[in-house]
Amino acid sequence: MNLLKSVSMLFVFLFGLSPVFSQELATRKDNERWQQRVNYYMEIDMDVNTNRYQGKQKLEYTNNSPDELNRVFYHLYFNAFQPGSMMDVRSRTIPDPSAKISDRISKLSPEEIGYQKVQSLTMNGKAVKYETVGTILEVELNEPIKSGETVTFDMVWEAQVPIQIRRNGRDSQEGIRYSMAQWFPKMSEYDYQGWHANPYIGREFYGVWGDYEIKLSIDKDYVVGGTGYLQNPLEIGHGYEDDGQTVNQKVENGKLTWHFVAPNVHDFMWAADPDYVHEKRVMDNGMVLHFFHQDGQNDENWAQLPDMTVRAFEYANANFGQYPYEQFTVIQGGDGGMEYPMSTLITGARRSMNSLLGVTIHEFMHDWYHGVLGSNESLHPWMDEGFTSYASARIGAHLRGNMPGKELENLGSRAGQGSYLNMASRGLEEPMSTHSDHFDLNAVYGASAYGKGAVWMSQMGYVLGEETRDKALLQYFEDWKFKHPNPNDLIRSFEKVSGLELDWYNEYFVFSTKQIDYGVKEVIKDGNNTKVTLEKLKQMPMPIDVVVTFKDGTKEVHYMALRMMRGEKPAETDDKRIVHPDWPWTHPNYEVMINRPIEEIASIVIDPSGRMADTNRDNNTWTAPGIETKK
Repeated sequence: MNLLKSVSMLFVFLFGLSPVFSQELATRKDNERWQQRVNYYMEIDMDVNTNRYQGKQKLEYTNNSPDELNRVFYHLYFNAFQPGSMMDVRSRTIPDPSAKISDRISKLSPEEIGYQKVQSLTMNGKAVKYETVGTILEVELNEPIKSGETVTFDMVWEAQVPIQIRRNGRDSQEGIRYSMAQWFPKMSEYDYQGWHANPYIGREFYGVWGDYEIKLSIDKDYVVGGTGYLQNPLEIGHGYEDDGQTVNQKVENGKLTWHFVAPNVHDFMWAADPDYVHEKRVMDNGMVLHFFHQDGQNDENWAQLPDMTVRAFEYANANFGQYPYEQFTVIQGGDGGMEYPMSTLITGARRSMNSLLGVTIHEFMHDWYHGVLGSNESLHPWMDEGFTSYASARIGAHLRGNMPGKELENLGSRAGQGSYLNMASRGLEEPMSTHSDHFDLNAVYGASAYGKGAVWMSQMGYVLGEETRDKALLQYFEDWKFKHPNPNDLIRSFEKVSGLELDWYNEYFVFSTKQIDYGVKEVIKDGNNTKVTLEKLKQMPMPIDVVVTFKDGTKEVHYMALRMMRGEKPAETDDKRIVHPDWPWTHPNYEVMINRPIEEIASIVIDPSGRMADTNRDNNTWTAPGIETKK
């Protein structure tokens, strides 16, 4: 009997586990986490005169968790756009409300509000009890959903599309009729932390992966774009057909029925307008990019966008992981820029070319971190917004092409520092582990999720070296795509590639507000040598690069790893590097001996690359008397 079989039989004897299950335990990899599964089938009949629609939904829900589920929860996002909702009250009581919301919800008339009203709901053909509580539908099940079981929920509901205020809605300021995001009753996520039935306050989302099939009936003059692949282009036309194909529109009661499917996504968005212009580009790898904007609005810049987006996607595939779908759609709509699987809504009537391209890059990069990796955005927004901001900075630099070689590729090396350091200097910082909806200020949420989140990744290039960080970033994508990674999963991928211990990095930078400040405390002559005393003035420890520039123009890099890293990063330049003993985090000072006299030294600088988010760089440099330093 082999060892694995012996262990399996022992589990059976001691715990009553089957040999098959115990073999799974023995062979499971540490990045295999169970996922719930959803398959949606929806039929939507849209009335563009009343801005209401009737919906039918069949949802196949698979409970892959080890738990029995006695309740389930649906999100009813449209209900946020009613006077007195949690989003409304939060916006009117937070010190710095979003200008997009402000007190607008409180002033909505009955014809302008949003709602989703569930009219019937069954599980496996039997009616279940449910109650609408704000933006959450609470459902009590007649029978629990057992581990490994698939059940079918059938729902009928009606909805009214609210005036465009936040992300979704109708009749936006740019005149777009429908931006249909968060438009359907959506099953909440249940994961290793339990249910995530968060009320809709105004920020981030977290969803279950599954397959979507949507049949949308809407006025024949409307053009529709969004998530998913159109199944009936020859019945639709509107530019979806390929050259040479014959369109035979299938119009019934003045409407076309658009049939979309979207495999393995965690949300579905669509937008519709009678004045959309539709263009597309086919990339060399066969992927199709679709673009929709309102005719006559900013046409010149929209005409340039497709080809530049192709170049941006090529760079993203090479540097951040291969985009796994065959299509992406950029649509004018929404209230700024917002990401959805396989698609985005962006405003675009008055944007400059740089702005239009920038928002497009940022939103499509979300499909790597929001769409494919799918971290819990509500709880860990920095793992999406921050990493997207970092990647966008690099792509933007690549497209501008105004810097040579490695400088160009790593222009994102200080991404996010400005907003993070401004927040830190004002004493407003909250831990990045704060839930998205619970930051005291909207501005602090933004500086944390976008700014400090980008610094997490750009600064990791300083900790590990740019090349190692880039390899780890690709490995992270491969390890955790479609698996909802958390901060520990992230750091483990980086540890495996770098060979270093990195738990300290999250403990300080994510779970606390402790800051970085290193300085050159003293430089003194020591015979024919020079003794440099460095000091750590704030709580967060970091490995330290000290670059010594001599008056003859040569340089030395003096490197001190943190002891708790259990290793060191590779040399990053061709300059002579001297690796000193590790710096224990408990020690406020560290002495470095330079084996040349002080008279030969022009300057001593901590981290001249500026990649470390040091909160006070004024004390990072010592300059020899009589030598002018560049600011």
